[in-house]
Amino acid sequence: MTRLHRLTIDRLKQLPRMASVWEGDRRPMQGLMEEEAGPWAQPKETSDCILWVDSSHGAVRSITIVPANSGYEPIVRTLIQAIEAPQSGLPPARPQKIVVRDREIQFYLRGALQGLDIAVDYVPDLPLIDELFNALQQASGLGEATLPERYAEAMVEKAMEIWDLAPWHSLNEQQVLAVQLNAWDIDTLYISILGMGGVEYGLLMYRSLEALKQFRDRVLMGQQSPKQMQEAFLEQDCLFVNYELLEEPESTSASRLSRLIAAPDAVEPTFGSIHPLEGLRNQLADEEGAIFLVAMEAIQRFFAKYRPQLEKPPYKALQGTYRIPDPAHNNGTTLKVTVKTLPAVTEELLEQTEQALGPETDGAFPNLRDDYVPEGAIILLTQFKRSWLDSLKLDPMVVYRAQADSPLPDQPTLPVVVIQTSRPKAKALIQNLQQAEGVQSVCFNPGSDPFSGEAFELGLLHTGDGEFHLFAEYETTDRRDRQLLERWDRWQKESNGICAVVIAGGITGQAKGNPGPKEVLGVFESRCRSAEELGLPPMLLQYAADWDLD
Repeated sequence: MTRLHRLTIDRLKQLPRMASVWEGDRRPMQGLMEEEAGPWAQPKETSDCILWVDSSHGAVRSITIVPANSGYEPIVRTLIQAIEAPQSGLPPARPQKIVVRDREIQFYLRGALQGLDIAVDYVPDLPLIDELFNALQQASGLGEATLPERYAEAMVEKAMEIWDLAPWHSLNEQQVLAVQLNAWDIDTLYISILGMGGVEYGLLMYRSLEALKQFRDRVLMGQQSPKQMQEAFLEQDCLFVNYELLEEPESTSASRLSRLIAAPDAVEPTFGSIHPLEGLRNQLADEEGAIFLVAMEAIQRFFAKYRPQLEKPPYKALQGTYRIPDPAHNNGTTLKVTVKTLPAVTEELLEQTEQALGPETDGAFPNLRDDYVPEGAIILLTQFKRSWLDSLKLDPMVVYRAQADSPLPDQPTLPVVVIQTSRPKAKALIQNLQQAEGVQSVCFNPGSDPFSGEAFELGLLHTGDGEFHLFAEYETTDRRDRQLLERWDRWQKESNGICAVVIAGGITGQAKGNPGPKEVLGVFESRCRSAEELGLPPMLLQYAADWDLD
C-alpha cells in the first residue's frame, strides 16, 4: 500500500485540528453534471464523483470527478485537497475523524493516513452526502420516471403483457401501425415497433406521421456524430415505452452478444415522452397514462386477431375496430379505437432506406444472421501460438479448415477470434460453419444506434455462402472495447491480414475464458477484411431486420 511521504505528513500536521467529523464517499456519476443527452446516451468514459464534506458544518470541502476504473488513490488526493485547499473559502484544517460507508475504503485510508492522527471509521449511512447527491439528481433532471399514480400499476402490467406478446417477432420498425384514438387531443398515434433487430425493445408512438418521417430523415442522413444523433433523438415527437434489462451484467463483449441473440428475460418497462420543445420527459400526466393504456390494449387486440396475416408477406392492409374501456372513467364508458396497417407508408419508408444506403448495397442489407454463435458464448480477441495451430492441424479430433490461397505467415503468433461455449454447442457451430463453406473473412463493421447516438463496431464472420454472422458488438466509446479493437488491428497488420476463428469448449470448466489447445474443437483459417472491401454499409442497429415485404 502507498503511504504518504513523511514530509507531507509533517506539512499537514502543522494545520489546526478541528473537532469535527467529515463524511467521504465515491459514487458513480450516472449522468450527474454531464452534458444533456438522451436517456440511453453513453459518455466517452464513465466517471465517479469523490466528495468530502464537513458534516459538523454542512459544508463541502472538496469534490473531484475521476475515471470509474481508477483506484483508491484519488480518494486520498481529494481528502488532502479538503485539508489544505478546501473549496468555498473554508480555512485549511484537519478533521478529528472521517467516516466512510465502504469497508475497503476504510481499510485503505487507515493505512494511507497513518501518522496524521485522523480516526477513520465505518458507518452504514452518510446522510449529508445522500442529501447532496439527491439534490444533484433532481437538478440534473435525470431522476426516475414518475407515472400517473392512478394508472401506474395498470401501465406496468399492460406493458409486461406487450412484452409477453412480443410484437417485434412479427413486425419491424418500418411496418408502421396507425392507432386512431380521437381522444385527449390526439387523432392518431403512429406506432413503430422496436425489437426485431434484438437490440432495443419497445414501442414508439409518434403523435403524427410527419414526426415519424422527420426522425427517419435525420437518422438516414448518413454517418453522424453521437452528439448529432442525440439531437435527432431529442427532436422526436412521440410517447415511448422501452424495456430495460434488470440487473444487467458487467458490460462485456460476451454479455452484449447474449443480449443481441435473445431477448432478456428480466426487464422493466420505462415510459416517457419526447417533444422538440420539451426534450425528454419522464414525468407523465394522467392523460398520457390513459393514452398508453388504451393504445397498448388496442395493439394487443389487433395482434390477437391478425398475427398470422402480419407475419406472412406481403404486408397487407388490415384493420380492426375495438371498444376499449376509458380508463379515465369507471362508469362503463368505452372508446372506439381503430388499428390498421399502413402498407403504402411502409413501402415509402423502405424506398427511403434503400436510397439512403446507396447503390452499392443494391437496395438491401446483406444477409446478416445472429443465430450461429450460441447464446452465452464467450468471445475473445486474442493470439494463438503458431506451434499450437500446427499441432491442432494434425489432431484428428479437431476440425481444421485451412485456406489454400492464404498460407499462415511465418511468425510465432496469429490473431484469432475464439468462440468458447459448451462442447455440444461448439460441435453444432462447427457443423454450421462447415455447411456454410467455412469462414472466408473476419470483419468489424462500424455503425450507430439511431435511438441513442451510440457508436459501435459489429464483429462479423463472412462465410463462403455469402452470409454474415454476428459474433460480438464492441462499443467504440468504451475504453476496453476500443483497446481490444486497436490491439486486433495491430495484430492483423503484423500477420498481413491472416487470422483464424477458433471454436472451443470448456465454458463451464477451469478453462472458462482462457481456453487452451485441449479445449479446441475447430479451427477455421481466415482473413481480416474491412467493411469497404466487403461492400458493407454502416449499420443501423434499429433497422437490422428482414426488409423483404413481397
